[in-house]
Amino acid sequence: RYEQRQDFAVVIQPFFRNTLLPLDGTSKPDMSFFAADCSHFSVRGYAEMAMALWNNMLEPVGEKQTYNNFTHDRSKLRCPNPEKPFLSTRRNSGFGNSDVNLEKTESSVPYWAVIVTAVAGVLVGSL
Repeated sequence: RYEQRQDFAVVIQPFFRNTLLPLDGTSKPDMSFFAADCSHFSVRGYAEMAMALWNNMLEPVGEKQTYNNFTHDRSKLRCPNPEKPFLSTRRNSGFGNSDVNLEKTESSVPYWAVIVTAVAGVLVGSL
C-alpha cells in the first residue's frame, strides 16, 4: 500500500518473533521482566523490548534480528551508522525497485470460524 511513497514507510520489526522466555539462575522464568499480573512487562522488560525495537529499526530489511536475548546489557544498544544515519526501510535497504506482490490473497480461515471461536471463548470465560 505504501510501497511507492517517498515520504512514508511501514516496516515490520521482527525482534519478538523468536524470543524465548528469559530464565533465572535456577532455569525458571525470570519474573523480574514481568509485572505482578504476569501478562505485562515490568520496567526492566519494557527496557529490553525498547532496546530490541531500536536495534531492529537500525538494521536493514532482510537482516533484522528476530529474537531478543534478555541480558539487561546496555552495551547491546546500537548507534546509527555514520554511513547510514537513518532508520532502515525496504527502499533504503536496497529493495526499492523490486517487484512486490501486492495482490490480495484469500484468508485460509473462514470468517465464520473467527466468530464461532470468539463466542466460544466468551462462553468458556464466563463459566
